[in-house]
Amino acid sequence: MVAVALALALSGCGSRPVTRDGKVAYSGMGALPEKLASDGTTIRVGDPEAPVTLRLYEDPRCPVCEEFEQTGGGPAAHDLTVQRSVLTEYTLASFLDDRLGGGGSKRAVNALRAALEEGKFAEYHAVLYKNQPEESVDGFTVAKLLELAGQVEGLRGPVFDSAVKTMKYRDFVVRSEKAYENDWDAPKGPGTPTAVINGTRVQEQYAGILIDRELFGRLLSEIKRNPEEWVGF
Repeated sequence: MVAVALALALSGCGSRPVTRDGKVAYSGMGALPEKLASDGTTIRVGDPEAPVTLRLYEDPRCPVCEEFEQTGGGPAAHDLTVQRSVLTEYTLASFLDDRLGGGGSKRAVNALRAALEEGKFAEYHAVLYKNQPEESVDGFTVAKLLELAGQVEGLRGPVFDSAVKTMKYRDFVVRSEKAYENDWDAPKGPGTPTAVINGTRVQEQYAGILIDRELFGRLLSEIKRNPEEWVGF
């Protein structure tokens, strides 16, 4: 079993640019293909033929999601997505607004959906987590979201700005939160971040791997090499 917890720890996988089936790695995050899946809530980033599918459930205000994205497994997953080894799928939750007050998660999810329309989701997603306000502060205001969008070349413009200001994708925000809640037996969802790899969830008791960049990267690389052996742990 890949859960061979970690023959991984002994394997020496790197994250150098590679080719697969004659395909060259993408030039960077800005070159990644992005699309909304047919279910209307899942945002897919990367090569749809990648051997590993990583599904992430995240809330923009969640500090553990920020840890995952900035210093944990996120950077390893991004590297492997650029290398065409991983297709990354996102389900964006916004439950922290109800728990903490405010509307920052909902506004951020709406803005991320607007960025997808411009082909800038992955880049903007990275910028938001790099500049995430304190969880208790409702810091993702409209003004802040527009300011941060200025860090993504080509994102700001009348269409994007209007979508952020008017909450154009409000219905998407609601449906995305419902998808997060309904994908699980647990009421109100499993918590964020949650990762599902090739259809199998990384169980809560092993969630520490999500914030270990090296180990998570090795796990994904091992699953790429032996996908049939991944049954979770």
